[in-house]
Formats: sequence, structure tokens, C-alpha cells
Amino acid sequence: MNDLKIVNTPLKRTLGLFSLIAVGVGMVIGQGALVTILQGVGINASAFFIAMLFAFALALTYIFTFTELSLMMPKAGGISSYTEVAIGHLPAIVITIGGYLGLAIFAGAADIFLLNYVFDVLYPGTFSNIGLWIYVIIIIFNFFGVDVFASVQNILAFTMLALLLLIGCVGVSSSEASDIPYSNLVSGFGSLHGNVLSLTVLALWAFMGMEFVCPMVEETKNPEKNLPRAMMVSAFVLLVVYGLVALAGYHKVPGTELVNNSIPHWILIQSVLGENTKLLMAILAVTAAGSSFSTGMAAISRMLYGMAKNNQLPRIFGAVHPKFKTPWFGLLFPCACAIVMYVVFKSSQDAVILMMISAATVWLLVYLVAHINLIVLRKRYPRYTRPYRSPFYPLPQILGIISLLYLIVNNSPTPEMTKDVYLNVFIIVGLTALYAVFWIKFKMKKGLFKAEPIDNV
Repeated sequence: MNDLKIVNTPLKRTLGLFSLIAVGVGMVIGQGALVTILQGVGINASAFFIAMLFAFALALTYIFTFTELSLMMPKAGGISSYTEVAIGHLPAIVITIGGYLGLAIFAGAADIFLLNYVFDVLYPGTFSNIGLWIYVIIIIFNFFGVDVFASVQNILAFTMLALLLLIGCVGVSSSEASDIPYSNLVSGFGSLHGNVLSLTVLALWAFMGMEFVCPMVEETKNPEKNLPRAMMVSAFVLLVVYGLVALAGYHKVPGTELVNNSIPHWILIQSVLGENTKLLMAILAVTAAGSSFSTGMAAISRMLYGMAKNNQLPRIFGAVHPKFKTPWFGLLFPCACAIVMYVVFKSSQDAVILMMISAATVWLLVYLVAHINLIVLRKRYPRYTRPYRSPFYPLPQILGIISLLYLIVNNSPTPEMTKDVYLNVFIIVGLTALYAVFWIKFKMKKGLFKAEPIDNV
């Protein structure tokens, strides 16, 4: 197969609205988000519910921005395509590899560890390395094409949503004598301080990742209608589902227990549905991990495929399987890196979690750069066709930039970890920038910050 054939093989346009919604919620309904939400409730329930509304509003700003950008440039490259047209190839490569590829590798390994831990708690010594096997199974499903991916993702995402709705509704409506009264929650609204802003960092995990539908745009049916609808529906579904889970957590479990447990959703399930619910917790853990795995693999592989088409990565990343129409190398490369990370750091999982938090800080930079891209492109191409235009422009973008700058500065869970997080961010960005400078200068032979004409993309 020659280079030209590698990057010109088209993807298959298959995804409809419901599959896009499954992608939109799929990256967000993982166990990590459940942990941060319930621990946030345990820290200060009244402040956390306000923080959730702040985080939801912040999510709407990036939804408006990504939707306009993705339909203006409907390419699989996602943020790399938008950024190279707005502010140049160097930030495009750095932000995509550092913010998404790095996160996929570290978060993939961390989620494997978490799934292993949950099963060790539920069934000690019975299911060795189950997280790794689930991860490998999801890789195989993704490899067999977008049709198989969509079917599996729909099952995982909507099963997970149904379970969370069950837990939330039953927990909220409980009237046992031991339940914590809602009056305490309401009275806490009168004594809110700056802790609302600090808890917004935790609450944001309930809404980060819905932009993963954008790299799937080349495989989407009627993207002008389905992509905006999927993003908005996903946001409101997550607000309702996570809101109910958080309220159930407050109502059924003392805050100290939520804060001091590494899998507080297991405590919540036991409190809501009884002690004999190991199977339900196991299903919840598998569907949560599987949905996050599947969405991340699909979206990241399409980003790398798009970057290869734009000559920002070696052309092998643009290789598409002739039968399954899957960007197979872009799928296997980050997954292999995550597995290596899991194997190497199996005895020092804290190092992987620290790197995941560091990569998540770079992820916040992705949203920041996306807002900047939109503002630049509105000025540079005022008359360019835009099937979707961000409401209330530029207010959401300005508010998004200000909020993200605050969250980036306050992204560490503890002050002690801040130094390590920013050191790792510097390393991630620095190494990615070294690759980008070398590649742009010697392979692409272009300026580092010279914006690409939009018609070229």
C-alpha cells in the first residue's frame, strides 16, 4: 500500500443521532466521574450542587465552540484541524498530542487499574487482570469497524445510564429513618463561599469529553443536524443523571464515608439497593469502563487519522483497514502504549494517576485553545459557511477562557500535588513541542505559527 492510498481511504458514514449521543455520554459516564462527583458531595453537598451548575454552564460554552468549529471544518482531525487554521501547526500538534493522546494513554492505564480494584473488592482473588481483558475486548470491537463500535457503544452507554437512573431515582425517593434529610442541604445554600469555585474542578469531570463526537464527523449521517443535537442532549442527560446520583449520595450516605472511600459508588449502591448487589456493581463497573474505553479509542484514533491526513503525523497513522474502514494504526498505537504503561507501573499506580491528572490539565488547555480558535476564525473568515453558529458569541467563549484559566491553576486535588502536576505538564508539553518543531521544520517545511489556509484543510 503506497502513502497516497493510506491517507486517501475514506471512512464509513454510519453514525446516527442515538449513536452520537452514546459517544457524547460514553466518555463521561466512567467510574472516575462517579468517584469525583460523590466525593464532591461528601466534601460540601450544598456547594457542590451549585458547582455542578457552574460546570454545566462551562460545558455549554465548549459545546457551542466545538460544534461550530467541527461543522465549519468537518474533518476527523478535530482540534488539530481547527488550530492549524487559526494559530498554526505547532500549537495544533502540541495541544492534540499532549491533551488527547497523552490523556488516552495515562487514563487508559488508570481505568484498567480502577476496574481491577473494584473486582478485587467485590470478588477477591477471582478475576485477575479483568480490567486488561475488558480493555483488549473493546480494542477488538473497535477494530471491526464503526458499525460494530456503534452497536457496542449503544449497549454500554445506555445500560450504564439506565443503571445510574435506577440508583438515582430509588436513592432520592427513599424514606427510611436513617436517610439524611434534604432540609440540611437547603439550609447549606445560605453559607456558600469560595469553596463553590474549588469544587467546580471536581464537578467538571461530569461534563468533560462530549467533544469526542466531533472527530467522528466524517462517519456521521447528516452531521449538520445530528452533531449539535447529540452534544446538547448529552449535556442535559448527564446533568439529570449525575444530579440524581449526587442527590442520592447525599440522601443515603454520610459525607465522611463518601470522601474517605476510593469507590464511593459501591457504598451508594449498597445503601440504595441492599447488601446483595455485587453483580449490579460489577455490571456498572464493566459498562462504565467499557464505555469510556470505547469512546476514547474511537475518537483518539480518528484524531490521529486526521492529523496524518494533514501531514502532522507519520502517514501510517492515516492507514485505514480495507475491509472494516477503521484507522487501525491510530487505534492500536495509543492502546498499546496504555497497556505498556499498565504493565510497567503495575506496582506503582500512583505514578499513573499523577500523570493522568497532569494530562487532564493539558486537556483543559484544549478547551481554552478551542475558544481562541473560534474567536480568531470569526475575525479571519467572517463570511465562511457555518452550518452552526455559537449562540451569544463571543460571550460564551470569553467566559469559557476566563473560567478555564482559573481551573487550570486550581486543577490539582491537593496543594502538595500542584508542583508535581505542573512539572509533568511542562514535560508533556515540552516533549510534544520538540517533536512538533522537528516535524514541522524538517518534514512539513512550514512555519511553526503560520496558519494554514482553510481551503487546504
